[in-house]
Amino acid sequence: MPNSLTETEIIARLDRAEHQSFHETPFPQFAERRPRAASVLIPLTRVGAEWHIIYTRRTDIVEHHKGQVSFPGGAADPQDASPEDTALREAEEEIGLHRGDVRVLGRLATMLTVTNFIITPVVGIFQWPYAFTVHTIEVDRVFTLPLAWLADRQNWQEFIRQETGRTVITYFPYDGELLWGATARMTVEFIRAMGLLPL
Repeated sequence: MPNSLTETEIIARLDRAEHQSFHETPFPQFAERRPRAASVLIPLTRVGAEWHIIYTRRTDIVEHHKGQVSFPGGAADPQDASPEDTALREAEEEIGLHRGDVRVLGRLATMLTVTNFIITPVVGIFQWPYAFTVHTIEVDRVFTLPLAWLADRQNWQEFIRQETGRTVITYFPYDGELLWGATARMTVEFIRAMGLLPL
């Protein structure tokens, strides 16, 4: 059951998941262009007795993924020493989640996006409740989704996108929010890594 997972179990399962590889080929339009490194933070917290994941809805004026549900994150800067540094810096800049308040538990395997980013999903835990400070230029809303709901296979569907030949995951709406695309895929990969879905 999702809510019975302990931090120790999450760390052990992430350690195994980080070393998996998806062997992804570049999208044709980027075949001659090296993907740009990026990281996101998958922020976990306990709301009462339940695990929840934090998401953001992006504004309509950001450069990439306008209006979409996403994790806090972005492209790596030269001063970032690691994917963890990138994810924590971006979370602090976007939603005011201070890096000192986050305990990093591990990573998932990297993932190539249709916008030619190679993303490292970093998983961290923080205490709830939390006073977020939203960076309104990038983020419209910060909200949580219950891990148990996300792990329920009846709440999402997948299909093959004809123009790319790749699998797309789309969740059904929850609290007025629609989770799909790369963020939904990372969510499902995290759930699989936790042993909550068949591999």
